[in-house]
Amino acid sequence: MPTTGHDWTALADELRAHGTDVVAGRPLRELTTFRIGGPAGLVGSVRNVDDARRFLDFAHERSLPWVCLGGGSNILADDAGFAGLVMLVEARDLEFEHEVVHVGAGWDFDALIAATLDAGLTGLEFASGIPGTVGGALVGNAGCYGHEIGDFLLEATVLRTDGRVETLGPDDFAFAYRTSALKERGDIVLELSLRLARGDLAAATAERSDHLADRRRKHPWTIPCAGSYFKNLPPREPGGRRRAAGQLLEQAGAKAMREGDAAVFEKHANIIVNHGRARSVDVLRLAARMKQAVLDRFGESLSEEVRHLRTPDASSDGDSD
Repeated sequence: MPTTGHDWTALADELRAHGTDVVAGRPLRELTTFRIGGPAGLVGSVRNVDDARRFLDFAHERSLPWVCLGGGSNILADDAGFAGLVMLVEARDLEFEHEVVHVGAGWDFDALIAATLDAGLTGLEFASGIPGTVGGALVGNAGCYGHEIGDFLLEATVLRTDGRVETLGPDDFAFAYRTSALKERGDIVLELSLRLARGDLAAATAERSDHLADRRRKHPWTIPCAGSYFKNLPPREPGGRRRAAGQLLEQAGAKAMREGDAAVFEKHANIIVNHGRARSVDVLRLAARMKQAVLDRFGESLSEEVRHLRTPDASSDGDSD
């Protein structure tokens, strides 16, 4: 259990008395695709606005750090765990209204893509195979092949860190490459509405199949990882394409690098995999070596896309991943 002087079991019992689904000491490795991370003080399931507000109020009243998790696909959880409250978003409502899909933030993103195609709607097939929840994808503005989920947002229901529930439009998110204003503010996305289209369903289905096959060729499917570890670099000229971090890493010799059970994936130099017993410290050391190799070879500085989840300083506020 995290050691901060809190009686996590007693705090969990107190929350359960108010009808919430919460456990003490759950290992973060069970909640992340990296399969790395020590225990969290408390892990609570958030299925609606009431759950989210109850957990947030509880964290504020007891000055507990908190973090919001979806599928845990872009996270490196610390070996020491998280001495606070982890809110696990599991809101999974789904409704179609003409070309608009209303979906709970806890829906698996790839499963949503399949569901929209089944409903005759196109637009999201570009993201086929991207892991994690749709809420996490929105907060991080997930994308590939020149498209991003933020392009399709109509509105989203969020719980602000001060307890207010608001419906926000795309401008409120300030979407940018692999980020949004919500990622910085820590607001909790509970539900979102995406505007899709009734396009060429056969072509969209074929595109999905191609992207899934491509990911199976290039990405680990049976080895734990957190996806691309570093962000692609900005284009050299305005309007140009971003430069693939994986290409620079490969040319810098990253594929030969390893720290303990953390290693660079043999088919993609921008992915770190966990070969069984990797620790967060192994991953951080390996990532530092990868960054340095690119800096030494090309004079380029890489920025992490994967976020390190650890207990913040006492002065820090909550966070959302």
